Amino acid sequence: MAKHHPDLIFCRKQAGVGDGKCVICDSYCNYGSYQGRCVICGGPGVSDAYYCKECTIQEKDRDGCPKIVNLGSSKTDLFYERKKYGFKKR
Repeated sequence: MAKHHPDLIFCRKQAGVGDGKCVICDSYCNYGSYQGRCVICGGPGVSDAYYCKECTIQEKDRDGCPKIVNLGSSKTDLFYERKKYGFKKR
């Protein structure tokens, strides 16, 4: 999905640079509701590496850290668009 939003920036760190839990960049990317889930598709993780079987078969675990670093201006734009038209969050 992030391919269609050019303002979103991937982490893409290589292994051994950080100090935490992401399976690729060793930073704190695997947290919150995604803890124990595949870091790419969000499905349930099947190993300590937190990649699902399909993502491992497609070798997506070798591309660099897939987490989005910034939320981008699209998220901010959505907030103000909703505010302008009076939409409320559920």
